[in-house]
Order: sequence, then C-alpha cells, then structure tokens
Amino acid sequence: MTTDGQISPERLLALRVVRRVAEGAFTDRALTAEARRSDVDSRTRSAAMRISYGAVQRRRTLDWLIDGAAERPEGIEPDVREILRLGAYEVMWSDRVPQAAAVDQTVRLARTLHGVPRRRTARAGLVNAVMRRIAENGAQRLAQLGDDPTYAGIRYSLPDWIVSGFQDSLGSDAEAVMAAANDPAESAIRWNSLKGPRRSVELALDVPWHDDPILGEALILEGPFALEHSSLWGAGRAMAQSRASMLPARVLDPRPGERILDMCAAPGAKSTHLAALSGNAAEIVCVELHAARAEALRALGHRMGARLDVRAGDAREIDLEPGFDAVLVDPPCTGLGVINSRPDVRWRRRPEALQELVNLQRELLTRAISLTRPGGRVVYSTCTLLAQENEDVVRAVGGTLADLTAEFPSYAHPRLPGALQTLPSRDGTDGFFVVRIDV
Repeated sequence: MTTDGQISPERLLALRVVRRVAEGAFTDRALTAEARRSDVDSRTRSAAMRISYGAVQRRRTLDWLIDGAAERPEGIEPDVREILRLGAYEVMWSDRVPQAAAVDQTVRLARTLHGVPRRRTARAGLVNAVMRRIAENGAQRLAQLGDDPTYAGIRYSLPDWIVSGFQDSLGSDAEAVMAAANDPAESAIRWNSLKGPRRSVELALDVPWHDDPILGEALILEGPFALEHSSLWGAGRAMAQSRASMLPARVLDPRPGERILDMCAAPGAKSTHLAALSGNAAEIVCVELHAARAEALRALGHRMGARLDVRAGDAREIDLEPGFDAVLVDPPCTGLGVINSRPDVRWRRRPEALQELVNLQRELLTRAISLTRPGGRVVYSTCTLLAQENEDVVRAVGGTLADLTAEFPSYAHPRLPGALQTLPSRDGTDGFFVVRIDV
C-alpha cells in the first residue's frame, strides 16, 4: 500500500520486473535481482511478485482489455502498456486493493516515466481513461466471451497453439487445466533426510504447512516462505520442489548398491532426491550438457550432502559404461505443466520448436534403454502435458511399461495404462508425466 499519497514500493518493483521481462529476462530471475537491488522487505517482495507474475501470465487477456478500452491502442508506448498491464491486472484479479486505489496508483506510476511535462500529463490522462473503462466494464466484457472455445486463448491468456495442444492432449480436462494455469503455483519443500531429521525442518518453518499422504518427504506450505534466505537452505536440509517433481525419483526407487544414471540432471532436485532415497548408498552418475550448470549441480550436491558423480556432456553421446541398474530421463520439454510457476514460459515457447524437442526426447530415451542392464528400469518424466512429448514418445520408443497406478492410484494416466499424470487443476501440484519402462 502507499503512504502520504506516494507510489507503493511493490508497484515500483513490479514495473522494473516486467520491464526486464520485456527485454528478455526470466520473470523469477528478474524479481530476485530487482528485489535484491532495492533491498525490500519480504512483504513488498511478495506483493510485487503477485502483481508482476500476474501481469506476465495474463498478458494476452490484459492486452485484449486494454486495446478494447483505448481509442488508439496502436499508439500506446511500450512502457505505458506495461504500466497498464500491471494496473489492469490489479483491477481485474486482485481483491486486496480497491479499484479506485489501483487506478490512482497506475496513473501515478505513469507519471514516473521520463518526458517533458506535457508528455507526462498526456500519458497520465491516457492511463486514467483506459483504467477507468476497464474498471467499469472489463468484467462484463470477459463474461461476454462465455465458454466459446474460440476465445479460450483470450480467456485464459494462452497462445492458440497451446490451447489446441491442451485440448487435443487432455480432452475434457483441458478447460480446468487452462484455468489453473493462472492460479498461484504450489509452494512445497522437500525434506532432505541426508541432513537430519524431518522434525528439524518442521521447527524451522514460520508458516502453516501440511503433509502429503503419499510423499513423506514433502511439506506443502500454506503461506510465503523465503527458503533461500533461511537456515534450511544454507544447511541443505530442504529444497523447494513440487510434489509432482518428487514422483520421478520415487518411481525409480533407488536402492543401496545400485548404479544409477540421471541423464539430464541439472539443476539437481531429482539427483539429490535420488541420493536421499538411497541413503547415499547408490552410485549416482549425473550428466548435464552445460558445464556451468554441471558445476552448480556439484555445489548443490555438496551443500545437501549428496554423493553425486557429475559429468558435463551430451547425454546422447557422452562415454558411459552400460549396465546401469536404473536410469532417469527427465529431458528438456516445453514445460507446459509448470506455466503457473514460470509466468513467461507460455510466451517463450514456439510451436515450430516442438518437433525438435520430441526428437531429442526420443533419442535420450532410446539411449537410456541401451545403457540399462536386462532386468533394470528406466523412468521417463516430463513437466509438460502435451501428448506428443509424453505418451507418443513412449509409444514410439517401445518397451514394457510397469503399472505405477497401484502405488499412485489418484495419478493414473487416462490414456496410457500404467503411466502417471498429475494435473494442477485436480491435484494442486505441477503438471507431470511419469512412466517406468522395465528393460
């Protein structure tokens, strides 16, 4: 909120974040950098995150509202449009701020832009007019779209190719998944058993939390918690990780004495989870394409007390001795199952790049099987919900699928027997696909 009629610090921070995103930065990294530079408190950072993430996520819907409320939308300057997106998001989707206050703050924000007094006054007048029209009839305009599938991209702020992909891949679940793409992402952490008892993690949390009935290492947080600024992070006792992201290591089920390969290992949540589940008694080889990310993975493993053999190289061709007991393949993908936690993903992905990703996924899975001993197992997982990257890849490569639904019945995949699929709309966690191939 504001004091003495000034602009609130969270809105100033949010504007800097969306400007950096417009220049090509990732939203989460821009927020971290700008919050650190401004040295803001946790409340301001949290409020700025809500506003900036919402403005990035709902960009298509916001632009549709702005263009419909402006007399000459093509003449709106880029910085003015970013300010309007922030303000329109608050007016339409925030119940924490009265509409009049949001309009006033947006106008004040527009006055901070450089220019001669006349230009600054003109900008403020434009912003005031557009914001008032959105406040007056924005909700009615959106309601008039109804359930017409033609307008799904506008309604849920998604590119049309992603809308089509979800509709083709998810059928009757698509509508709910698209709606959930704009909801706050799950906030969960994984207790690292290599660094002490779970109780030590529970006692360090200053926010409410609850358990998961299946994943004993998961704690689902019910409020904001700055993990990376806590003692838990520094001591390696916990890691931010969604429950869906914990499933692949659980499904692989690493055992003491086994030789295990993680083919696309960085940033390392699943690698360190494998080490914890095996009690550091398995040999875990981690392959990462980029040298810098491989080095960061080594540092993470050291901090979390995980014994990892990290190697930099292309997992499709790096020299590896075959005969692994188990291999995890978590390949590069479109990431369309995590778009509520990564606001800019939906705008960065391009449909023409999908086939290249699918080819890479097939090559990685094929090599994983070739490196696995007879009687071993391969887990293939993605954080996307497109069939082309999931069940189609598995069917193309072939192999005997294990039935994972006995252990995880609520996550049973509706179209690929034995496989798992988590949906943000149904399960309250990331959208993941997980399958195990018995070699």
